[in-house]
Amino acid sequence: MHPDPGSRPGPDPGAAPPAPPGPRPRRGVRAVAAWAAALLVAVPVVVTACRLIGTDAFTPVPQLLSALPWLTVPAAVALPLALAARSRTLVGITAAALAGTLWYLQGYGPGSTGADGPVVARLRVLASNVEFGVATGRLLAAARAERPQLMFVTECDPACVRTLADGLRDRLPYRVTVDGAGSTGSAILSAYPLTAEPPLPAAMGMPGAKARIGGRDVRLRLAHPLPPLPGQVDGWRAELGRVRSWAATAVPAGPVLLAGDFNASQDHAAFRDILDTGLHDAARLTGEARTPTWPREGAVPTYTQIDHVLAGRDFSARGTRFLDLAGTDHRAVLADLDLHADG
Repeated sequence: MHPDPGSRPGPDPGAAPPAPPGPRPRRGVRAVAAWAAALLVAVPVVVTACRLIGTDAFTPVPQLLSALPWLTVPAAVALPLALAARSRTLVGITAAALAGTLWYLQGYGPGSTGADGPVVARLRVLASNVEFGVATGRLLAAARAERPQLMFVTECDPACVRTLADGLRDRLPYRVTVDGAGSTGSAILSAYPLTAEPPLPAAMGMPGAKARIGGRDVRLRLAHPLPPLPGQVDGWRAELGRVRSWAATAVPAGPVLLAGDFNASQDHAAFRDILDTGLHDAARLTGEARTPTWPREGAVPTYTQIDHVLAGRDFSARGTRFLDLAGTDHRAVLADLDLHADG
């Protein structure tokens, strides 16, 4: 007999039973990678979105915007994890966040003021926060070594003012101040005679003056708005808004220098609004827009530039340096500027 071609042999009673299906490790790994990528990219996505739409109106946005350049790191780590997760949506989001953080590494505003007339004066400007006056002695030594023609000093209490005035009497004999203890005092010291202007309304001193430099009247203003701490973001924005309003009036009228501790970086919309009046950051003009100035002491590395020297269209910049002064958590900004003739 021949076997029926339609029949199938039955199971071999002596064979071992088939093994049960095992776990699917690849799917588990992809799920872990997806969760890790999502957690890493969440903050970069939110912060770059706020930077894009130009808002820093509520906590924790202003605080996180200060660290925007560093958010490139978690975004870069998240991208290969998203690729490992094989999620097109997650890959697209992480790639966009990485591209956004890299894009915003560039300095804000034009790289030149456009000033091209004859140079009528060469200036060295030094802006420093001496942290409740503690770094006054170090600033005095730096000023003697660097020989600036203008100094903008924040958190300079009456003792700080006296020390600088006595120590720099031969080089910077003129000054305007807002007297105050702790962080509320400020001073502008000058090699040129000053005509005082009213300080801007603020919790901390923001004095102003007019100086005759190179045959031109130059408006000077020290900036020191509130920091954007939780609970006082509205005050921070309001004080930066007063600085902007002053600049919007002063810049069209002639040469302007605005310097100090702005408690804001180029990633804050409130600071960019000030630049948009026609001011230029000396650090940006000289390729130092991302050099951090704060915080210089403590466990957290220096990560953001909130100390600035801003100049109007009548100035060009030759160089910017940053000085480490013991006793303060801010690096001082030293800008070499040229004032050009009108026209």
